[in-house]
Amino acid sequence: MRVSKDQAAENRARIIEVASQQFRQKGFDGIGVADLMKNAGLTHGGFYGHFASKDDLIAVSCDEAMKRSAEKWSELAEQGPEEALTAIVSSYLAKSHSGGLANSCTMAMLAPDIARHGGEVQTNFTDGTKKLLEILASVTSGYTDADKREKAIATMAGLVGAVVLSRAVDDPAFADEILSAGRKLFGPEEGSDQ
Repeated sequence: MRVSKDQAAENRARIIEVASQQFRQKGFDGIGVADLMKNAGLTHGGFYGHFASKDDLIAVSCDEAMKRSAEKWSELAEQGPEEALTAIVSSYLAKSHSGGLANSCTMAMLAPDIARHGGEVQTNFTDGTKKLLEILASVTSGYTDADKREKAIATMAGLVGAVVLSRAVDDPAFADEILSAGRKLFGPEEGSDQ
C-alpha cells in the first residue's frame, strides 16, 4: 500500500524522534534498525525508503536533536541576559533533564559514541555545539567576545560534566548535590552586569 507524501514525512519524523531517544538511551550500537522501526510502529522494510543506512539515520537524528536544543536555548536567550543564563543553566541542570536517558542531552549521552563514530554525525554534532556556544556566549558576561566565548565553552563543559556525573552516580542525593552545585557555579554571578 502506497503512503501519501504527508504520511511519509510523518513516518520519517517519527523514525528520527524514536531513533534520537533510543540512541541516547542505548548508544548507537545498542539498538538495530529492526528494533528502531518496531519502536516507531513501522516495518523494518520501510527504513530504506527514508534513510540510506543506519549511519545516515544517526547523522540525521543527531542533527535534529542539536537543532531542538538550539531552539530551546534561543527561546530562553530571548529573556534579559542575566535571566537567560539562569534559565539555560536551570533548564539544563534540571532533575527532569538528567533523569530519563531517552530525553537527556545528546552531548551528555552520546559524545563518546560520536567521537568514535566520526564522519557526518561528528560534523553535525560540531555544528550544533558551535550554535549552542554562540547562544550561550550571547548571554555570558565578559569584556570582549573572546572572553564571552571562553566562558561559554567552560560553562558548557561544566554543564555537560555535571549531567554526566549526576547520571553516573547511584546515590540520588549525591546526584542532586552535583546538579545543585552546577546551577550555583554556572549561573550568573551575583551583581554581574551581563
